Amino acid sequence: MDVGGGASDNPTSAVTRYTHAMWRRYQHLLDKSTPLVMYRWIFLSVITLIYALRVYMVQGYYIITYGLGIYILQLLIAFLSPNVDPEIQDIRDGPNLPTRGSDEFRPFVRRLPEFKFCILPLSLRAYGPEHGEKAALCA
Repeated sequence: MDVGGGASDNPTSAVTRYTHAMWRRYQHLLDKSTPLVMYRWIFLSVITLIYALRVYMVQGYYIITYGLGIYILQLLIAFLSPNVDPEIQDIRDGPNLPTRGSDEFRPFVRRLPEFKFCILPLSLRAYGPEHGEKAALCA
């Protein structure tokens, strides 16, 4: 009689274990790709080219591509903008200079790191336009 907190054999726990194992593999691949900046950008460029060719060949998915473009533009703006706007901070706090030797002067800290700027569009393209089409057909 299994009354205590032993391992359960129900299907939901098996699915949970499987999804957790897949998430750990995915996170491990992301961790390994962190120092490979050039290869990550090349991979993003190749995936973007394949996506553009697929949209051109199919002659469709323009609305999905438009939404994806707006999202990537928003990511680009966050990538190029500073985390703290210096003009607003200077008005509120006044200009700040390092007061101790341990204070590091950081002239530009991005609001969105380069790694996330590269990974987020890739995660959207992994679903592809067919995912939205299948969801629309099932509704």
